Amino acid sequence: MTSGASGTSGAGSTETSGSGDITRTLELLWDTGRRPSRGPKPTLTLDRIVEAAVQLADAEGLGGLSMRRVAAELGTGTMSLYRYIPGKNELLDLMLDRVQRPTGELAGPDDGWRAALEAVAHENLARYRRHPWLLQVNQSRPILGPSALDGMERILTRIRPMGLTDPELVSVIIMIDGYVVGAARTQVHEQEAERRTGLTDTEFWQAQVPVLEQVMASGRYPVMASLSEDAFGTDFDHFEFGLQRMLDGLDVVVARRGESAPS
Repeated sequence: MTSGASGTSGAGSTETSGSGDITRTLELLWDTGRRPSRGPKPTLTLDRIVEAAVQLADAEGLGGLSMRRVAAELGTGTMSLYRYIPGKNELLDLMLDRVQRPTGELAGPDDGWRAALEAVAHENLARYRRHPWLLQVNQSRPILGPSALDGMERILTRIRPMGLTDPELVSVIIMIDGYVVGAARTQVHEQEAERRTGLTDTEFWQAQVPVLEQVMASGRYPVMASLSEDAFGTDFDHFEFGLQRMLDGLDVVVARRGESAPS
């Protein structure tokens, strides 16, 4: 639920949100649990634990995340973490809500729903690039914390003037998020391929040029052979092109809905 709704997940997910104690996780997210009135002053805070876990996942992916590793990052014993949080599954849900905190306004309040959707798409893409481990989490059943609901409230407020039904408004958010996840997965996978192989994207494709030139000259692929040299160039912004075409389609829907609305 990167934008507060869809919970889209990528192939090869290694973790699933909502796998821990749901009641306890909600208590931690919304700070509704009972607090001890006596005892020694805590040396840690839940906020520090979650932040350390996010930084660890950012650096090493979910494969490097464990209660033991988080404790080591904080310079404390593993058992001390269990005073604050039941385990890794609950920690993951807190991490997911943490990184979904809205980062700013969705364009100006008078810029309309289109500008808001465009802004949230770019915001979410940047979030996946900052936290690529998000693509490893199946968020089909998210635990709804304050950041997730804040994000949902923020975008719904901006797009309600579209004049769509409530299910359609939610579907718009799901559609945008699904598009962003696909683009983010491609970008993250490209970065991972370069890291694993040691070849830059340019070097990888350049290695295929001699064979591809022969294949194109054979006449077997006339349409592809006729494409301009910049057809597969890196200067074209495929993400922005696709996003704008989606928004164009929504423009048509909104216009038609306005024409059919009772005066």
